[in-house]
Amino acid sequence: MPPAPLIVFTDLDGTLLDHDTYSHAEADPALARLKAAGVPVVLASSKTAAEIAPLRAELGFADVPAIVENGAGVLEGGADAPAAGGDYALLRAALDALPDDLRALFTGFGDMGAGGIAQATGLSPAAATLAARRRFSEPGLWAGSDTDRIAFLALLAEQGVTAREGGRFLTLSFGGTKAGRMDEIAARYDHPYRVALGDAPNDIEMLEAADLGIVVANPHRAPLPPLKGEAEGHVRRIDAPGPKGWNDAIERVITERGL
Repeated sequence: MPPAPLIVFTDLDGTLLDHDTYSHAEADPALARLKAAGVPVVLASSKTAAEIAPLRAELGFADVPAIVENGAGVLEGGADAPAAGGDYALLRAALDALPDDLRALFTGFGDMGAGGIAQATGLSPAAATLAARRRFSEPGLWAGSDTDRIAFLALLAEQGVTAREGGRFLTLSFGGTKAGRMDEIAARYDHPYRVALGDAPNDIEMLEAADLGIVVANPHRAPLPPLKGEAEGHVRRIDAPGPKGWNDAIERVITERGL
């Protein structure tokens, strides 16, 4: 891949996409400027490859790799979403091996089905069907106490399963992070200046590992705690939420970097 003047890694729901409508319209001006400047925009989300592939093409970055399922996998540039593969069946088996009382407190996408996913997320039935096409990870809703959650995660950890908290769901996988994938993809572009944007706990590692991390406001959840590098200006916060905040942040970066 050719060297890039800058590379942008971005979370989707609540960051580039509006929390309620999933629209990116308010970020379109900055997206267009990045595209014109030859800046790759890497989508980094808990969404599946099946969900991200059409969105990536709609945004005009179909040739750029995307980080899928919270970093558990990568969708290569120009590729369609694979229909099968991954270790999702093993992940579901690990869940079902838990004691019944703990297992009952977690309702994963595989338990919900497309109809339940649509109800839990507000996605259309067609979009929920794509969200159900998981290959590497299992998002779900937790209904137990903090004590039960500690026990739940400890038993899963014995099977090699890790957990990430996102804007809506607790997501389980066998590993891989947005931050780790960010390093891998940036290397393909000769290590340009890395900007990362996010709003949720599962974005923290990516935000702290970037040259510049930008926390986009999300009024639907508690603010993220102070992050490593924030006092020194390596992480900044944008007051406007969602795609409006994303656009404001990127317009400022474009000006500062002289693009």
